[in-house]
Amino acid sequence: MTTGSTTATSPWFVRPLSDDHPARLFCLPFSGSGASAFSAWPAAIGDAEVCPVQFPGRENRLAHPHYGTYENLADTLADELEPLLDRPYALFAHCAGAMPAYETVLRLAERGLPGPERLFVSGQPAPHDASRDRMLTMTEPELRAELESFIRGRGIEPRPDMIDLGMYVLLRDHAAAGAYRRPEPVKVDCSVVVLHWRDDPDVSLDELEGWRQYADSVEFRVLDGGHYDFMNAPKDLLTQLASWR
Repeated sequence: MTTGSTTATSPWFVRPLSDDHPARLFCLPFSGSGASAFSAWPAAIGDAEVCPVQFPGRENRLAHPHYGTYENLADTLADELEPLLDRPYALFAHCAGAMPAYETVLRLAERGLPGPERLFVSGQPAPHDASRDRMLTMTEPELRAELESFIRGRGIEPRPDMIDLGMYVLLRDHAAAGAYRRPEPVKVDCSVVVLHWRDDPDVSLDELEGWRQYADSVEFRVLDGGHYDFMNAPKDLLTQLASWR
């Protein structure tokens, strides 16, 4: 590897990827969010470069057409990842981001491309249980209230224009989540680590059990914190994310 060299800039990543690290950790955000969900994370965890993925239709890609469905998202993301699979890598995905992460792993395998060493899924039931997500039953006013609560929970007083923009993104992501169906589990070739947040009011540990059907090696780890505490990069989480190396 050439020290200090970087890959070509892609809109799917908020910063150019470096060749300085022998491994990569691709990080997928949750519905309604973008790569900024990982802004508090370090640039590397162990010897793996942290690579937040920026979906189209949000943040610095607001003008880009929305991906439409998780299947479309996974198809395109697999294209974007292909030239970056020249070294060991893992995927981390929180909440609904776990669905396109899983679908992407399947598509990489279908194309005969190198798969991840590990798939980390956080706070999200398995794909065939995805329709149980409580947010899928919410009305638009309820989603707006949920968004306002989330922003306040991050220590920010939400302005009306901020909420309107957030809803613009969330409603499209919400539609993709509602349309997603995976009736039967299909196993991935990598090991899966399922992360449960002890104080998560939305997802219980029992509701994550369905992931056992998605790989030959499935491990469950319980971390202190609530549903969105992954954004703060707590030490226990970083320890888990360094464990695959």
